[in-house]
Amino acid sequence: MKVEFAPVHIPLARRLQTAAVFQWVFSFLLLAQCCCGIFITLFFGKYWLLPVLYAVWLYFDWETPQTGGRRSKWIRNWTVWRYFKDYFPVHLIKTSDLEPSHNYLFGFHPHGILVAGAFANFCTEHTGFKELFPGFTPYLHILPLWFGCPFFRDYAMSVGLVSASKKSVSHVLNNDRGGNIAVIVIGGAEESLDAHPGNLTLSIFKRKGFIKMALKYGAHLVPVFSFGENELFKQVENPRGSWLRTLQERLQKIMGFALPVFHARGIFQYSFGLMPYRKPIHTVVGKPIPVKQNLNPTLEEIEQLHQTYLQELRTLFEEHKEKYGIPDHESLSFK
Repeated sequence: MKVEFAPVHIPLARRLQTAAVFQWVFSFLLLAQCCCGIFITLFFGKYWLLPVLYAVWLYFDWETPQTGGRRSKWIRNWTVWRYFKDYFPVHLIKTSDLEPSHNYLFGFHPHGILVAGAFANFCTEHTGFKELFPGFTPYLHILPLWFGCPFFRDYAMSVGLVSASKKSVSHVLNNDRGGNIAVIVIGGAEESLDAHPGNLTLSIFKRKGFIKMALKYGAHLVPVFSFGENELFKQVENPRGSWLRTLQERLQKIMGFALPVFHARGIFQYSFGLMPYRKPIHTVVGKPIPVKQNLNPTLEEIEQLHQTYLQELRTLFEEHKEKYGIPDHESLSFK
């Protein structure tokens, strides 16, 4: 394989963008494991008292990821996130005003490999969220297991990440003053296994828990489509029924998260590596679907709202696809 090396003379800004994305990829893939390793090493070393004290504090702080987290405005405003956003770059597009007196549930699509668009837009302050949606606080929900990792959990919460448990989503949406936005990546781990460039298949037919939560708390539903999310990496072919896909699905059931086998470019060359490609991401926030509170919705009511959501999601995609490089004949498909 011929390796295409990066030019020697690259503007400093682009080098900083690459460094910013490298630390993010590292944080996403390895930081939790490193934090657990440091905790264990300290526990069996001469500084054993530090992890013991942390464990005691962790016991009392265990519920925090399910009660709104503990965000840091300072960390969300780090300059590194501006370089991170500019690497792709990431753009946040609003199509409709939201009423701050209400709470909203954003359904984010597609998952992609590392959910770069969701992180950039809802966990940093450099894509204009506060200016576009004044009076709102976004909470990006992720798998609860990540909040069991010492130290990593605190870093994750500092940027606005919270647990995807029912209790956590309920806490965000059950705000009498309004102004809260629960951002849920609807397709989840299952959808990441379909994150191939050009793929427009969303895992959503069986995903109705978010509909129930919206009805229970009267949170207005908003479909969000992130154009370019699936273009950031290439994934080893894993069609349904293949040995690789079967293994991935079994591991997903056991561990709770998927293991897509992906690749893209490197730091100093463009031929292989785990750095995402420089592909633009346009995250388009659709218009809200009004939801009337219903504490005990019937299956029929859940299904009806689910169908309305699918229709609005498809409409959002069709209205914007040509602007962001998707041919007119391409359409979303649901499974």
